Amino acid sequence: MSLLACIRYQIDPFKRDAFETYARNWLHIIPACGGRLLGYFMPHEGTNDIALGLIEFETLADYEVYRECLTSDPAGRANFEMAQAKRFILREERTFLRRVTS
Repeated sequence: MSLLACIRYQIDPFKRDAFETYARNWLHIIPACGGRLLGYFMPHEGTNDIALGLIEFETLADYEVYRECLTSDPAGRANFEMAQAKRFILREERTFLRRVTS
């Protein structure tokens, strides 16, 4: 049974370009740290301050290993630091979902 980490971001709508740079950086960092990235999704139509990141893991233990890798990865740390410095993420929620099967 795989798990999907759904990260819901409330972003500053006036700093969407900065968030998009942040999201693009994860496109290379996440797979290098063991996550199966399904994608980052930016606001397009309607609500202009919600973005999503979807990452799949085989188990919650795999997610924990991935999180450890992110904290020790120089590119991952730099991306987190950039987000803190530019303050474009107003809120972040992480939900773990499992696929419904028959």
